[in-house]
Amino acid sequence: MLDFATPLGRVLKAALDLAAEKPWGEVTLSDIAVRAGTTLAEMREHCTGKTDLLAKLLRAVDDEVLRTAPRPADGVSRRDALFEVIMARFDLLQPFKPALRSIHASGAADFTLAAPYLASQHWMLQAAGIGTDGLAGGARVAGLALAYAQAYRTWLADDDPGLGKTMASLDRLLRRGESALKGLETAGTTLGRMARTAAQMAKGAARAAQSARKTDTSPPPPEPPAAAPEPGKP
Repeated sequence: MLDFATPLGRVLKAALDLAAEKPWGEVTLSDIAVRAGTTLAEMREHCTGKTDLLAKLLRAVDDEVLRTAPRPADGVSRRDALFEVIMARFDLLQPFKPALRSIHASGAADFTLAAPYLASQHWMLQAAGIGTDGLAGGARVAGLALAYAQAYRTWLADDDPGLGKTMASLDRLLRRGESALKGLETAGTTLGRMARTAAQMAKGAARAAQSARKTDTSPPPPEPPAAAPEPGKP
């Protein structure tokens, strides 16, 4: 359960309630403040606007998933562990689906949500025991961001209490992403080995050339003899 008892929590709850009642684009900050029983001046201490509220909501959902998600069991594949984490997230969001539909229908997300959204994917991967360091980790975060966005759209339209369509879509997306990532990691390993080999060969050639210059003590070749003057010329 999300914590709506804090001042920020009450603002988030008010925003979600209003979004479920009318289009998100029509909800104003003043509306949210009134519903939360606070003032705009007080609410400004917790957010800078509606987009910032969505970022705060994203963070609150992350915190609850991380707090309740069990450690991946031994022998469970990384893909299956990630599947469980994402489905736990959808279960947590289920009571707020009408509000989230309204927010999603309001149009493309503000660009400033990109950073918190990617951070959310980073933490979901970590919850599944999947590393996010280095180039491979960055590829995992980007790949999950795309997969989650597609699965989220399916979840919004899935009215089955068992979320059968959502689970099928998420499983398919994660399998596809896992296959693509393995290809990238294999290519990256091959290119890395080729680069290291080329660098070693270049260093070897440079050392050999330097050694040859140091050991070359042979005298310079003699100058060719002066040509004899042709008859009639000095």
